[in-house]
Amino acid sequence: MNEEIKIIGERFKTKRQEMNLSLKEIENSTSIRMGYLASIEEGRIDKFLSPVYMLGFIRQYASFLGMDVDKLIREFPNLFKQRGEKHDFAYGIGTLEVRGSLRGGVKWFPNLIWAGLSAVVLVIAWYFAKYLGVI
Repeated sequence: MNEEIKIIGERFKTKRQEMNLSLKEIENSTSIRMGYLASIEEGRIDKFLSPVYMLGFIRQYASFLGMDVDKLIREFPNLFKQRGEKHDFAYGIGTLEVRGSLRGGVKWFPNLIWAGLSAVVLVIAWYFAKYLGVI
């Protein structure tokens, strides 16, 4: 697999240079970070969080360069073969953002105060306008 990714990386780099594109231009167009694009071109698969990300980036990069993705898959079936590997991520549920609910605490209370004060100001303004004969 390492040889296959190096061969694909060399093809990508050659195609990119033929198109006179920089990695930054490709990053701006595909939203794939330059570091990952460089890793694909250099065949460094250890820089990816998971093989799934690597394969997705390779597909997207190939499509952007106008390369035939289906031909790449036929040419390098071992690289694109779906594996039943379990991916070990370095983060877990503890990193998820905790958001408050509508019933959680008194987070709605300051908004209620502002809405009430706004209503009171409008009512007072209406009475003054009516008293002065503006309305």
